[in-house]
Amino acid sequence: MEYGLIGEKLGHSYSKIIHEKLASYRYDLTPLSREELASFMKARDFKGINVTIPYKKEVIPWLDDMDCHARSIGAVNTIVNRHGRLCGYNTDCPGFLYMMRRAGIQAQNKKVLVLGTGGASLAVLAALEQEKAGSVIRVSRTAREGTVTYEECGRLHRDARIIINTTPVGMFPDTAASPLDLAPYRDCEAVLDLIYNPARTRLTIQAESLGMKTATGLSMLVAQAKYACDLFLDTPSDDSLIDTITKELTHE
Repeated sequence: MEYGLIGEKLGHSYSKIIHEKLASYRYDLTPLSREELASFMKARDFKGINVTIPYKKEVIPWLDDMDCHARSIGAVNTIVNRHGRLCGYNTDCPGFLYMMRRAGIQAQNKKVLVLGTGGASLAVLAALEQEKAGSVIRVSRTAREGTVTYEECGRLHRDARIIINTTPVGMFPDTAASPLDLAPYRDCEAVLDLIYNPARTRLTIQAESLGMKTATGLSMLVAQAKYACDLFLDTPSDDSLIDTITKELTHE
């Protein structure tokens, strides 16, 4: 494999379609078990890969270098093989910033709820720091340091202005699920859901019915892929490609 995606389950991925629209290389989807991950990373038999759930943190020990953004986030979703040296990057953070700004959502000085504590949430936290968000509350199913539970969230943080879902709850095929009931959050003005399949999740459908701004993850997915492609080829491309490909995929 020269270019592609690794992760545990990739049946829902649009990454092959997106990358092969972005550039002329072949892009392979390579599902790996945890046991297979070690041998794959040891072999280093690729030019550039993307990394998805659940390996964005697990790949870090195999890297020779990380850029400052990936290091501060603590998660890697893009790896470039430069003459045998593996260099790690995180394009989820700029991808999320693109998604948020494209939707006209501003986080500065606002209380934000971030649902989930996985690798994607770390990129979102970094983006919110860049955007100078006010208080950022991390919400987890189980009590852990630095987070609140969903029950605590419902009692203490109903004044949140923005809610961001970084969990897979509501992703195809379990599209009837939602991580949160938005009805009590009467001050909420915007909901972002990183899920891209389906294009409208149950969470964002409820948000729309309550008059909130919404965005789902397809534009973020395309944006982070575009930024990864730029790293793979060491050649920047125009951001206008993001909107073009997002519209094509939405139409399809």
